[in-house]
Amino acid sequence: MRIIEKYRPAQIPVEKQNALISVIVAVYNIEDYVERGVTSILQQTYQNLEVILVDDGSTDASGVICDKLAENDNRVMVIHKENGGPADARNAGIAIAKGSYIGFVDGDDWIDSDMYEKMLGALLEQQADIAICRYRQVHKEYTEDKSVDRAIVFEGQEALQYYVEERKEYDIQNAAWNKLYCKEVLQNVSFPAGKWYEDIMFATAALSNANRCVYLDTACYNYIIDREGSIMNTQINPRTFTDQIPAYREKTRFLQVLGRQDLADVHDYFFYKRLLLFYNQLKKSKLQDKKKYLREIAEIIYENKGNYDRVYQCNIANPNEKKKMDLFLKSPKLYWGVMVLNEAVILPLKMRKNRDLRNS
Repeated sequence: MRIIEKYRPAQIPVEKQNALISVIVAVYNIEDYVERGVTSILQQTYQNLEVILVDDGSTDASGVICDKLAENDNRVMVIHKENGGPADARNAGIAIAKGSYIGFVDGDDWIDSDMYEKMLGALLEQQADIAICRYRQVHKEYTEDKSVDRAIVFEGQEALQYYVEERKEYDIQNAAWNKLYCKEVLQNVSFPAGKWYEDIMFATAALSNANRCVYLDTACYNYIIDREGSIMNTQINPRTFTDQIPAYREKTRFLQVLGRQDLADVHDYFFYKRLLLFYNQLKKSKLQDKKKYLREIAEIIYENKGNYDRVYQCNIANPNEKKKMDLFLKSPKLYWGVMVLNEAVILPLKMRKNRDLRNS
């Protein structure tokens, strides 16, 4: 890993913008947002783009807006298809992409005007396969931006490692949209059609194919956090069990086949932590079939019992997480009682104590 402070990729003059970038946008019922998002792509300082809008069976005016955008700019191509979900829509875009580089933008977000010029410039200068950028979290009341003026160059599987370790200082994330990929690293990589949480395996496979990645620690992408109806705003739901949990388990198997049992253990550490979080969310929820899902989580936890001594010894494990798991294994009811007590009494006392210390 190499850190470059105050890194700014060289600008690419229009006459040297020879490489084509294909930008794929999955569109479904986002009529209030899609024009802004696509316009932000068309206004890029890097102009040699093809913008592939995949209207995934929208029932609002999104498809009509896409067609109008295509009429006004010959770089825009529109695919209208039956609804199959974002994974299927992105795969349809990849199938026809002509660019040497591929990027993704969610249709309800928008990007900075120089995002792709910066990312391609960094790719070329650092001879990398994937460029990654930080992103802003756009809330209704405020915007959060943790940009740092630097770049990090990851060699071999370092980016994959920091991604699996969920390092907050490197906001690599599952997301497809904060990355620019050399087309070669996406050979034999696709989104699992018909599934939510489709980025989990896509990111893992793509990062594993890269020989070098460059991370721009500067936000170029604007991600809307709290749009009603977005998948990311959906808390515990049936798809958690049909799509998300299976994707996490597939990720473990993938890392094992890759020969990275160490990373598989780190990933499982976070997976087991999430299972307990899902259990807590379910206990508070009014989800239909709640009891069935609580049993499903308990079954997964108990069937993985033989892995815990190894997994909770991984290099980033917090001993408190092992204590929570041990408590659950003794009794899910006892575990839940302790969680309720912790949330109602212990955490407020700790917060009050910390507040008093700050004010003293």
